Amino acid sequence: MKYGFYADDDLPRFDPVYGYKTNSYGYRCPEFHPLPDGKKNIVVLGCSHTFGEGLPEEETWVAQAANKFTETLRWWNLARPGGSADQMIRIVYGTGKVIFPKIIIACWPSYSRRERLDIYPKNLTSADPLLKTQNAYTDQNNFLKNVFFLEKFAENIQAKIFHCFAEESYNLDNNFNVLKEPTIKNCWPEWDKHHLPNAKKEKITIPSVARDGCHYGVEHHRVFASRFYERFKHKIK
Repeated sequence: MKYGFYADDDLPRFDPVYGYKTNSYGYRCPEFHPLPDGKKNIVVLGCSHTFGEGLPEEETWVAQAANKFTETLRWWNLARPGGSADQMIRIVYGTGKVIFPKIIIACWPSYSRRERLDIYPKNLTSADPLLKTQNAYTDQNNFLKNVFFLEKFAENIQAKIFHCFAEESYNLDNNFNVLKEPTIKNCWPEWDKHHLPNAKKEKITIPSVARDGCHYGVEHHRVFASRFYERFKHKIK
């Protein structure tokens, strides 16, 4: 089924990102066809931070988290640079009859972002003039709309779903599987408020930045992957 830019049997196609190895659809993961057998499929949704701009694939938090969980899981990184919650929903609906996900991980970007579906889809980030009529309430409600659609999609295909955040964290129902803190942004430098001997109190003066000089560096991804694993190691299997 396909209507406009939405389909339930094919993922949206994107141009390759220069300097990165992607599949023929523009995602930083293997080809979808033919789909390998023998493992449970996990789809990961997000923006450039989850895509891993400025980092080799093995240094992204998705790849590092995958190495911590059981080998019976197959991870598909479907994050896109500039991605929004709107775009994440459009992508995940295309996976149902292609990847057949059993687990969905949403690493939500800033909720001011939108996807404008015109002649072609366009990412709108916070500085775009087309967002000048939006405000904190419309941002929040657009985000929650997409959380609802994602939760219902997971319910309909009987998949588990987990939520985390790239930069800012937002309140979600306590019944959800949510890693509210840390985010990719604030997970490093690590700093413990307690004063026990094992407290992390190292003063860091040089930021961890990816090779593009813009996105978060490998230390952010390493710590976030570890914290994600600690939070969900008994649930993702």
